[in-house]
Amino acid sequence: MSKKRVLSGIQPSGKLHIGNLVGALQNWVKIQDDYECYYFIADWHALTSQYSDTSQIKESVKDVLVNCLAAGLDPEKVTIFQQSRVLEHAELHLLLSMITPLGWLERVPSFKEKQLEVKDKDLNTYGFLGYPLLQSADIMMYRAHYVPVGVDQVPHLEITREIARRFNNFYGEVFPEPDALLTQFPKVPGVDGRKMSKTYGNCIYLSDSPQEVEQKIRTMTTDPQRIKRTDKGDPELSPVFQLHKIFSSNDEQVEVAEGCRTAGIGCIDCKKVLIKNLMTVLEPIWERRLELLNHPDRLEEIISAGSQKAKEAASITMSQVRKSIGLFNLM
Repeated sequence: MSKKRVLSGIQPSGKLHIGNLVGALQNWVKIQDDYECYYFIADWHALTSQYSDTSQIKESVKDVLVNCLAAGLDPEKVTIFQQSRVLEHAELHLLLSMITPLGWLERVPSFKEKQLEVKDKDLNTYGFLGYPLLQSADIMMYRAHYVPVGVDQVPHLEITREIARRFNNFYGEVFPEPDALLTQFPKVPGVDGRKMSKTYGNCIYLSDSPQEVEQKIRTMTTDPQRIKRTDKGDPELSPVFQLHKIFSSNDEQVEVAEGCRTAGIGCIDCKKVLIKNLMTVLEPIWERRLELLNHPDRLEEIISAGSQKAKEAASITMSQVRKSIGLFNLM
């Protein structure tokens, strides 16, 4: 391979929001010329928590695909595919489950954290416990050299490295140990000040209309110290200012921060600047979204072609895996 291979995915657990845009999609677009990129829609992963109601997964898969393309991913440069269309992922997941100690899965931080966080679903299933193993199978299937992650996510990648190492020790060198491709994932606050999350219902979605985006920004939580227009505030306490750090220029950030500290501007004025800058980012995405949604056949062509290309790469890997383990036809 002339380029190093990158693997990353998005779970179709609902509509994508601006947190997904700045946390993943923009970085995917940025690196698509420098690496051989495989980006997938992780619909099997969605089943780990949505197994009792799958009615929205199909529409969520479509939303992820549309937003990936609208954000600037070029299917001529990258492989975009749907996880469930490449059945080899399930086979590798099964084979890896035979060699993975149970304790490795139980110690993954997100296992206990999400069990405590998610109260309305029963997550005491093997599918949820085995989520990191399926994730490892996704990465190892394409023998990825790098996985884009933030610094706080590096420990989650370590289990994949351990599983690859254990497989290679048992059966011979088949898989590289993937490294983290460290990227900056800014924390994106939701309209209520907490981390933007579909779980909290505090998102600005890429599919929102301009009117919905403006309304959500106008009603956002700000610095609680600024009760009246004349009250001085601390911009660092305002979720609106955290969005300014992502979407506004340095000069604008300085201006609104000073205006907040001195009560030189009100919260509405601060929000108007953010609305303008956010619209500048979203308008071309909205335009491309509309064009894509008007051509559903093109969407199917892209995901089918990408899934076929991914399947061909996966078939090569699984042929070597079966041979290494000793699973092959007698004749």
